[in-house]
Amino acid sequence: MEKLAGEACDDTCQGTSSLDELKEGMIQEGTAASLADVFKALGDPTRVKIIYALLQQELCVHDITQVLDMGQSAVSHQLRYLRNLRIVKRRKEGKTVFYSLDDEHIEQIFVQMLKHVKHG
Repeated sequence: MEKLAGEACDDTCQGTSSLDELKEGMIQEGTAASLADVFKALGDPTRVKIIYALLQQELCVHDITQVLDMGQSAVSHQLRYLRNLRIVKRRKEGKTVFYSLDDEHIEQIFVQMLKHVKHG
């Protein structure tokens, strides 16, 4: 079977020292797993819609159910998933719980990926 361009070769294409440096500076396993979890969370259209809504403004669970036309149980489940990954945070005011994006990094990632998708 013929090799296609870009397939693995038998010899090192880069100098061994640069590969050693790359290997030494490689992302740690735990960090890679956490990053993969964030991208996995973005792999669900419902969670993407929740994040998009929260990008616009802080919302309570009831408001999110209205915007997404979903049941409270389903929305709460998704919010818990996102909160466990530190994508969203909550703030309690009396009996009402408000949700927002956890920090500007989440906003930046989301906005950049949205631009990427709309560009292509």
